[in-house]
Amino acid sequence: QGQLVDSGGDSVQAGGSLRLSCVGSGYPYTKYCLGWFRQAPGKEREEVATIDRDGTTTYATSVKGRFTISKDKDKNTLYLQMDNLKPEDSAMYYCAADYPSTYCALGNWNFWGQGTRVTVSS
Repeated sequence: QGQLVDSGGDSVQAGGSLRLSCVGSGYPYTKYCLGWFRQAPGKEREEVATIDRDGTTTYATSVKGRFTISKDKDKNTLYLQMDNLKPEDSAMYYCAADYPSTYCALGNWNFWGQGTRVTVSS
């Protein structure tokens, strides 16, 4: 059975950086569509970034230029490098997989990590 385990969340000051990781097991997730999502208290879940089989990426406008999504096939791991963090980036972050889609057009996210919390103070 497949599983995603995300980690790396922490409390940082505005302007700081964090790198989130999402380790997959059970399936070669990096061959498929992967994404990062976040949800702040009282707000709807937001798609932050996606990466497909070929490495094509998409970003939410709010994080473009500050966040970078990447993956390591050998480690079956997804990353989210977050730089120049802002208080509005504070949220629970989740990795997800649209298995077995190789491209992210459909967004049928059917595997989720348990979430990792990011808190950015001003």
